[in-house]
Formats: sequence, structure tokens, C-alpha cells
Amino acid sequence: MNYTRTEEVLLEAMEGMEIIDAHEHLPPEHVRTSAKVDVLTLFAHYTRTDLITAGMDSDDYGKVTDSDGPLDERWKLFKPYFQDIRYGSYARPALIAAKEFYGFDDITDDNYREISERMQSQNTPGIYHRILREKCKIRVALTQAGRTDYDDDLLVPLMPIDTYATVRSADNVAQRADALGVKVANLDDYMELAKKGVMELKSEGVVGLKTMSTPNLPPSREAAEEAFNKIISSSEPNPNVDGSKLRNFLVEYLMDVVGELDMVVAVHSGMWGDFRSLDAKHMIPVFPRHPNTRFDLYHLSMPSVRDAIVIGKNFPNVWLNLCWCHIISQQMTCSALDECMDMVPMNKIIGFGGDYGRPVEKVYGHLVMAREDIATVLGRRVDRGFMSSDEAIVVAKKWLWDNPKQLYKLDV
Repeated sequence: MNYTRTEEVLLEAMEGMEIIDAHEHLPPEHVRTSAKVDVLTLFAHYTRTDLITAGMDSDDYGKVTDSDGPLDERWKLFKPYFQDIRYGSYARPALIAAKEFYGFDDITDDNYREISERMQSQNTPGIYHRILREKCKIRVALTQAGRTDYDDDLLVPLMPIDTYATVRSADNVAQRADALGVKVANLDDYMELAKKGVMELKSEGVVGLKTMSTPNLPPSREAAEEAFNKIISSSEPNPNVDGSKLRNFLVEYLMDVVGELDMVVAVHSGMWGDFRSLDAKHMIPVFPRHPNTRFDLYHLSMPSVRDAIVIGKNFPNVWLNLCWCHIISQQMTCSALDECMDMVPMNKIIGFGGDYGRPVEKVYGHLVMAREDIATVLGRRVDRGFMSSDEAIVVAKKWLWDNPKQLYKLDV
């Protein structure tokens, strides 16, 4: 790829920086090293969308990414669709990883077996550190895999807000109460349980809770209490009880708890399925109801990036996180990031989160793309005389290190 001289200077500076990866779905390393991997592991996760959109049957996708199946048969299923997705942003990290870690410029009929052999031979303890810390210079990665059992300081967990915000039955409440050593007879008791649970999660290293940007009505204590009393009257989930008002009440209660505990509420917005239901604008009434809580708005609500940018400009307790963005579209991300610079203070932008689970190699590919996008946006401003190269490097460091460190109060 050809870069301008200014972009080269910025890329070189960023390649020497330590990074805080502000969003992953990585489980503990032993989950990866205990699994079989091959070249088609590189096309797990987001490339599923492109493959199925290109015409692959969803059952065939399951076969393609099942490493227990015969590799040759799975490659034959995959290859025709690879030609149609290979130029997209989702596929590029796989190609970058194949070259950087396994020594091949492309993935073809002639080398897919050898790439697979090399991947399996390197799927050994230490792979996270070799890829994330040594190659990517990631000091810590914030990860969301619904667990806290990480055994080193590389991965820092967040947990779903629904860990305590969703209540399904009396048995569900009793299990949580037993785990925390409390008794629950009413909604107030459960609220205390939920707060104690979040405090326990914080003691296990959790730095935030994650929710979704869905329509939110002002919470009603009366409606929540009515629903709670009905739910705990039955040991099994009751399909005739609408728990949405209870969940809404508890989500907003927990947002305040998170603020009290100096943690962060991460908010998925935009991309995925019917993205209209995940629009960042749904959160506009929520943010001012919790002025002492810090919110990390994920994905710039792609494709509604301008709405997210205006939110970041107007609400002092909201940060804009570009996790996932670079592999959705580098062009859209560059355009959005340029507009962010026009509108949002530089300390409110989070520059990178790989957003991967199983294929840890692709975190590096995504980071390469993120650095390119940041260099493109900052480089243009340097070349136009809006800032110096030194100033641009300071901004890049804010986005990749200072801002996520300060937002999540990370001790690194």
C-alpha cells in the first residue's frame, strides 16, 4: 500500500506506541489453545455476514468454520464465496494475519493446508502475548466474554448489565441471592443484591457493564415493583408477565451504581441485525438522567455516524469508541473520524478496539487498518497546515492510549 510521507511518519510513530485495545470478545487463552484451528478459523466472526450475504447457506457457514470437519471439503465450500468477499474490510484482517504470522501473501488452493498446519503448530500457550502484547504492543485489552476468570494482566473484563438487570423467575433470584449470601423478599432487597453483585464483579477486575442502545422509556418504580412481585411468585419464568419495565428500571438503577463505583457503562450502538433498533439516538434521554456515570458509546452507531458524533459533542459524560469501525468500512471510518475532529474534543475519542473472539490473529490485522485510518485523517490535516506532525502524534496517542486509560481508570 502506498502512503504519503506524512502518513509514513505517523504510522511509524503509532507502531512504536503502546496500545489500549478498548473492546474485544476474547475468552481466556486456554479456550483458544485447547481448540483446533485452521485457515478457516480466520474467517470466523464478522466475515460470516459477508459470506452469507454473498449467498453461502448458513448451515454451510457452520460447516466451514467447524475445525473438526475435513479441511478439504470445508475449503471447497468456502472458496467460491471468498472471491466475492476478499476485497471487503471484514476479510482484510485475515489476509494481513496470514501474511504477518504465517508467511503467505494470499490464501489459495496451493497454501491453505500449509497455513492451517502453521496455525495449529503455533496455537500454543503464550499465543495471546505473542500476538497482542509483542506484535500489537497492546498493554491491556478490554474484553467481554461473560466471564472474569482471566489469569494475567493482559485482558481486563467487562460484563453484561443483564447479569443483574434481567430477572426471570423466583429460582433465578434465589440462585443470585445464594451466590451473594443475601435474602430477597422485595424489589428493594433485589436492588441491594444487584449493587452487591456489581461490587463483587469490580473486585474481580471488571471495569464496566455493557448494555445496548435500545428505546428507553423513563423508568417507573411502580411498574417495576408490580412486575417483580409477579415474577418472584413463580419458580419458573411466566410468559404472561412482561418483564421489560422491570429490566428497564434495573438497567437505569445499575447505571447509577456503575457511576458510584467509578466504573463505565459501555453501550453497543448501530451495526448488527436490524440496526434501527440499536440507534444511538435512543440513548439521548438516558445520558442526562445519569450525569455522574461515564458512557462509552461503541461503533459510532454505524452507519448513523453523524448522530453519534453530535451526541459526543453535546454530552460531557459520553465518549465515542471506534471499536469495530475500521473493519466495517475504512472509508466510512475515515470520513467520520475527520468529522469527529471538527466537532468533538480530542480527549473524548477512543481510537481502537479489535472486537474479535476466536481469531485473535485478526486483532493485529484490524490494528493495522486502524493505524492507517488514523494516519490518513491526521495526515491530511498536517499536509493542509492545520496541525504539525508532532501535534498529530500527540492526538494519535490520546486516541490509542490516554483516553481509554483515563475513561476506564486503568492502572497501567
